[in-house]
Amino acid sequence: MSTLWIALAVEVVVIGAAFFVWKFVFKKNAEKEKNQLLQEAENKAEMMKQAKLLEAKEQFLQMKSEAEKLRSQVDRYKQEQEKRLLAYETKLKQKELLYNQKLEEFQRKEKEIAEIKEQLQKQNEAYLKKTEEVNALQKQIVEQLEKISGLTAKEAKEELISQFTEEAKLEALARAKDLIEETRLNAANVAKKIIIETIQRSAAEIASEAAVTSFIIPSDELKGRIIGREGRNIKKLEELLGVDINIDDTPETITISSFDAYRRELARRVLNQLVKDGRIHQARIEEEYQKEKQRLEEEIIETGKKTLFDLGISNMHIELIKLIGKMKFRTSYGQNLLQHSKEVAILCQTMAAELGLNPKLAKRAGLLHDIGKVADVQLEEPHAIVGMNLAKKYNEHPEVVNAIGSHHEEIEMTTLLAPIVQACDAISGARPGARREVIESYIQRLSTLESIAMSYEGVQKAYAIQAGRELRVIVGADKINDLEAAQLSMELSKKIQESMTYPGQIKITVIRETRSISYAK
Repeated sequence: MSTLWIALAVEVVVIGAAFFVWKFVFKKNAEKEKNQLLQEAENKAEMMKQAKLLEAKEQFLQMKSEAEKLRSQVDRYKQEQEKRLLAYETKLKQKELLYNQKLEEFQRKEKEIAEIKEQLQKQNEAYLKKTEEVNALQKQIVEQLEKISGLTAKEAKEELISQFTEEAKLEALARAKDLIEETRLNAANVAKKIIIETIQRSAAEIASEAAVTSFIIPSDELKGRIIGREGRNIKKLEELLGVDINIDDTPETITISSFDAYRRELARRVLNQLVKDGRIHQARIEEEYQKEKQRLEEEIIETGKKTLFDLGISNMHIELIKLIGKMKFRTSYGQNLLQHSKEVAILCQTMAAELGLNPKLAKRAGLLHDIGKVADVQLEEPHAIVGMNLAKKYNEHPEVVNAIGSHHEEIEMTTLLAPIVQACDAISGARPGARREVIESYIQRLSTLESIAMSYEGVQKAYAIQAGRELRVIVGADKINDLEAAQLSMELSKKIQESMTYPGQIKITVIRETRSISYAK
């Protein structure tokens, strides 16, 4: 029993000793680890400190560099401003010097003018003195002549004037009579000669254009592709081009129908490109339409330039050149407008040269006289007025502007070129075959115009003139007053618009006059 207690006591002592030993070793290790951790923390803190210092130093250097750049820019700007101020100051000094020179010159000239004025004043005084002496001498001579002739100066002057006036009247009447007779005999022959020579020297082709273009295709298989599924392709073509495309049983032929020659030509080109390429669908149609439209616009400008070159006309605005090119695709009564305008230009040049006027201006006016028919903006005005406004807008000569505006008498003719353009326009349109209108329908249209006018109460006479472009109505002054005459003009224009088909426009003129007649027996 005692041994057990001894063994237990020894074991307790050993365990206590071991605990103290372990506590001492653990404490020592813990302190060592603590020192290591502290050392690592200090090292890490030092490294972070160095890194932050380095970063701050770099930022400082960067800010210093930017500050130096900004300072450099400020210095450079300051130098430039100083240079500008110096140059401006130099310029001001030069202007001041020039001003002083001009001022000195002005003062010198002013002094010279004052001297000249003084000399002129002295000369004028001397002249007045001489004039008084001459007048006194003349008075003495007149008094002596009056004594010799027995007439006063006024009576002698009146008698002399009366004698010369009577002789001049007789001579003037004789010459006027001779000139009238000579003019009456020669005027008609001279006018006929000028017109005939003008026409003979201006040969022109006679051709009428139809409203249909035939397009040849390689095979009939392409017709179905042009029509497309459910007619989509042909609908797209007609919608874009503004034409009627007729595909029938005619072998290898498609008909393009439109009254607009420009649209027909554009449609023919688009179809030609589509047939060559072989790919026919809506996107391709749109693409070819845009391409060919651009090409045709370029060709229109080239046509206008070539026309001016052929006629020897220069210095014309590009917008007028475009409109001249467009005339190639416009007809009037079946007559090609460009061909007609070129012909009128040549006729005007020839006739103006024969009459001793400016042939270049006449040729220019003749070419541009129908330019209003192809204006991009269609206004509620006659084509002559539209063309006149275009010519005025693009700085054409005033004589050319008046000739264009008055060639159908919409405005008053104020130059000699105007009647020449009017006459040459009529000559060109009156050539056999120049215009395609059938004579029967033409006469019928004139007759219908007069019949419509005569159907109104109070109308005495009606005349369709200017090839059906104007209707003149004469009314009775006792049946219709001024307000009713104006109302009649409006009613006639409205009825003609509703009941007739005609090219261009028709001018309705209502004339009301009062005639007083008496007889001397």
